[in-house]
Amino acid sequence: MTILDYTMTTAAQFVGRELGTTDWLTVGQDRIDQFAACTGDHQWIHVDVERARRESPFGGPVAHGYLSLSLVAAMVMELGLVPPDAASALNYGLDKVRFIAPVKAGARVRLRSSLASAEPQNGGRLLLKLQSTLEIEGEAKPALVAEVLCMLIGKQRVPA
Repeated sequence: MTILDYTMTTAAQFVGRELGTTDWLTVGQDRIDQFAACTGDHQWIHVDVERARRESPFGGPVAHGYLSLSLVAAMVMELGLVPPDAASALNYGLDKVRFIAPVKAGARVRLRSSLASAEPQNGGRLLLKLQSTLEIEGEAKPALVAEVLCMLIGKQRVPA
């Protein structure tokens, strides 16, 4: 997705504005199992489908909170956060994250983000802060809300 007239130079003009909403993404049991395998977090509420159906207050398995959070980085890129005049972007961290509601296996999520700040840094860099909400299709509450930090690196000009 491209944000019209959005560049490193004009980013400050987008502060307070919504940057967009991503497409829906299904968080299936396979993805949950793969995340468990990568992280070693095999808690039954995530990976034991039958037990989760019997004993979980959610009626089945749910995604790890950190799995839901890990989806945010790629979704931010889908929004078009890196403008054409940036050489690259770095995940700079998070100022605040709150996990609001669990993502049930098979649910679809999408990210909605607005630009909270765009602070120039030394070396032609720009620090962006996004107010981001990971929405769950058909649910009143989002999976999470996060203040996402992204460092844009400007393209270096080579002297002629």
